[in-house]
Amino acid sequence: MRRRVALRLSAALGTLALAAATGAVLTAPEATAAVTAGATGYATQNGGTTGGAGGRTVRATTGTAIHQALCGRAAADTPIVIEVEGTINHGNTTKVSGGSCSTAADKIELKQVSNITIVGVGSGAVFDQLGIHIRESSNIIIQNVTVRNVKKSGSPLSNGGDAIGMESDVRNVWVDHTTLEASGGESEGYDGLFDMKDNTQYVTLSYSTLRNSGRGGLIGSSESDVSNGYITFHHNLYENIDSRAPLLRGGTAHMYNNHYLSLNESGINSRAGAKARVDNNYFEDSKDVLGTFYTDQAGYWQVSGNVYDNVTWSAPGEDTDPAGPDPESNTTVNIPYAYTLDQASCVPDIVRQTAGAGKGLKVSDGSCTPQTPTDPTPDPTDPTDPAEPTPGPTAPGGTNLSLGAGADGSSKASGTSYGHVRDGDLGTYWSPNGTTGSVSVKWGSATTVSTVVVRETTATAGRIGSWRVRNGDTGAVLASGSGAGVITFPATSLRKITFEITGAGGTPQVAEVETYAG
Repeated sequence: MRRRVALRLSAALGTLALAAATGAVLTAPEATAAVTAGATGYATQNGGTTGGAGGRTVRATTGTAIHQALCGRAAADTPIVIEVEGTINHGNTTKVSGGSCSTAADKIELKQVSNITIVGVGSGAVFDQLGIHIRESSNIIIQNVTVRNVKKSGSPLSNGGDAIGMESDVRNVWVDHTTLEASGGESEGYDGLFDMKDNTQYVTLSYSTLRNSGRGGLIGSSESDVSNGYITFHHNLYENIDSRAPLLRGGTAHMYNNHYLSLNESGINSRAGAKARVDNNYFEDSKDVLGTFYTDQAGYWQVSGNVYDNVTWSAPGEDTDPAGPDPESNTTVNIPYAYTLDQASCVPDIVRQTAGAGKGLKVSDGSCTPQTPTDPTPDPTDPTDPAEPTPGPTAPGGTNLSLGAGADGSSKASGTSYGHVRDGDLGTYWSPNGTTGSVSVKWGSATTVSTVVVRETTATAGRIGSWRVRNGDTGAVLASGSGAGVITFPATSLRKITFEITGAGGTPQVAEVETYAG
C-alpha cells in the first residue's frame, strides 16, 4: 500500500521537489499577523490555552531566531509571541543556550517552557524537513504554519520523523490552521504528522490539513502508554493517509466536522480502552474509517451524524474489529466544553475553505459558511522601543466594595500581601510567586459585583498579560482578557471573586483589585 501511495504522490510532489532543489521559497497567501481567535475543544480545559498572550512580540525568519527568542526571555514561562516568516530549515536552525530554553539544532525545540505562541505571518512560514518538538511544556499555540517532509530515516533527520510531536507531561496545546504533510510512508523515511505520547493532555488540532503520509498521528506510543488524552480534532482535512487518523490508545478524544478523504488502510483506530466521540464527520473514498485495528485490545466509540461516502469495511477478525458497515455507538462520551456542529453534508466544502495554513484563519460558526475573524489584538510595539506607560484605568462610580473586605490567594512573593489589593493604597501591592497566580477579594455575605478594576504599580505598568476573573464560590469564569484595567461582566451575587493572572511579561505587581456593584 505504501508503494501505491508513493506512486500516487509523485505527480503532486513534482513542484515541491523542484522548489527544494532550486532553493525556491514556496509562499502562501497573506496571513494575519497575530492569533485572532481563542482556543477551542479540550485546549480550553485545565485552565485554558492562551500561548504567549500579553507577552512581547518578536519576528523570526530563521530557526536560530526562533530559538534566540525563546532563550532571550526573562524566564522559561515568560509569555512571548513569535511571528515567523520564510522557510525554516536545517541550514538556518542552530542550538541556542540560555536559562529560559533548551534547544537543539535538528528541530524547533519547545522543551521545559510555557506560554508561547508561534504564528506564521506575511508571505507564510514553512518548516521544511524540520519538525516541531514539544516536551515537558504547557500553554503552547502553533498557528498558520506549514511543516513538511520531516524524516526519521535518510537525510536530514528531525524530530523522530514527526511534523509536530509532543511527549513527556505536555499540557494545553492548540495547533490551528496548519498544513502538515509528508511524501510517503515509513519506507520513504517518514513517521507521524501529529503525535502525542507519554502523558500529553488537553490538546486541540483545528482547521488543519494532514496529507500524503503513511501515518496521520498517534495518541500513545504503545498499549501501555495510556496516560494521554482529552484531545479534540475538528474541521481538519485528512487526505491520502494510510492509517492513524488518529491511533488512540487509552484516553478520550473528540472528532467532529473533519473531512477524511482517501484513508487507504484504516482511519480512527480506537484501542486499549480508548474512547472516541465521532460527530458529523465526512468519510469519503476510504477503508475501515473507524474501529479497533491491529490489536485484540478493544477501544470504544460514540457516533452521531457522520456521512460514509464510498467507504469499504473489512470483515471482523482476531485483530480487526471495524465499526461498520453500519457504525453504532458502543460507549458514551461526555464533552465538557461548548461547541457548534456544522452539518456533515457541508463538511467537505467548509473544510476546503478553512483548513490549512494561508487560509486567513477562517473558521465556521456552524452555518456551513466560512467566517473571517476580526483581530482584536493591537499592532505590536516594536520590541526595540521602550514600552509606553499604561494609563491607569478610570474607576466607575459608586463604592469600592473591596475596601475593608477580606483577601486570599494562590501564592505571594516574599514581602507582599494579599490584603494590599483591597487597602486603597496604590503604594502597596501583591505579587505572585512567579509570573502567574491568583488573588481574591471576599466578603462575609453575598455581595453583588459587576465591575472589577485592576491597578498595577507605576513601576510595573503593562506587565499583566492574560487573565481570568472567576466566581470564587463556583469557579465559573466571569470574564477573560489581557492587560490591567476595567473589567465588566453581568452582575453576579457572590462571596468571593478571584483575579487570576495566566500570563505576564515579568513579575506583576497588583496594587489594587477594586470591585463595584455597577
